[in-house]
Amino acid sequence: MSISLTESAAERVQHFLDNRGSGIGLRLGVKTTGCSGMAYVLEFVDETQEEDTVFEVNGIKIIVDPKSLIYLDGTELDYAKEGLNEGFQFNNPNVKDTCGCGESFTV
Repeated sequence: MSISLTESAAERVQHFLDNRGSGIGLRLGVKTTGCSGMAYVLEFVDETQEEDTVFEVNGIKIIVDPKSLIYLDGTELDYAKEGLNEGFQFNNPNVKDTCGCGESFTV
């Protein structure tokens, strides 16, 4: 099982953590929602749970719960600016289809 984080994403997460003033890392998960079935969830984490899996990539801890891990295995989290748009991008090899708006996916 693996989760990766580009250097650009790691710098952005570190910036958010620094501005927040606390936190040990970023929780990456999925929830059931949207027209395709699942959506990504990003949250800052102050402490881990016993069942969490922790990946440390580019100096950032990525925390994933066991239910989300099966859908996120192999995912790379990136951060990009394109014109006026900027944000995190999920490069998930498990995705079979996405909705038209790009907010949800199917595995």
